[in-house]
Amino acid sequence: MGVNRIGTAVDEPAGRRRAVLRVLRVAGVPMSIVAIADELGVHPNTVRFHLDSLVGDGQVERVKPVRRGPGRPPLMFQAVQQMDRGGVRHYRLLAEVLANDLAAGHDSGSKAQEAGRAWGRQLEPAAVARSQEGSIDQLVRLLDELGFAPERRMFDGKWQLGLRHCPFLELAESRSGVVCSIHLGLMRGALESWAAPIGVERLDAFVEPDLCLAHLLVDGAAS
Repeated sequence: MGVNRIGTAVDEPAGRRRAVLRVLRVAGVPMSIVAIADELGVHPNTVRFHLDSLVGDGQVERVKPVRRGPGRPPLMFQAVQQMDRGGVRHYRLLAEVLANDLAAGHDSGSKAQEAGRAWGRQLEPAAVARSQEGSIDQLVRLLDELGFAPERRMFDGKWQLGLRHCPFLELAESRSGVVCSIHLGLMRGALESWAAPIGVERLDAFVEPDLCLAHLLVDGAAS
């Protein structure tokens, strides 16, 4: 793996792209393509390619060059002052921190459900259904958009929603009391905000290795 003058690995395209951005940030002043290429020890065409990408992403901007002599002045570039949006994300770690904090508190299930309820109330449907069937369809669409892979089913004369996928699976496996309470609150909050004629009685987690079951009430909202 090659290393440039400022200590950034540059043997892969993503690494070279970050290296170009790093050079501009360290410089703090506009630089030409040739100057950046000299700093990195690469061909100017390589720098030009990555600059086009960085400009397109809004991380680098072109600067009007200052004419100091005859001939066309070189194109100048500088880094936009913002955090690097191409960096690594650790949302799962954040989710674990928040889930652990909820789990450690008093009455964690109720607090988690209220958090989910607040989330659900913010999810506006394209059109609010007024019938029981329409409300179930609407809830299925919402859960499908969120990645739950829901399926309608009838058991003993009552409607259920089978959830075949969990968008927070790893957390749900270790913190089901928190994560599943959030999901239950999500469904209840959404139905409440829609004034739907159905509710969710309960959510049974992992009734099968690949299935969670939401039990619906079609004669009023769950409390």
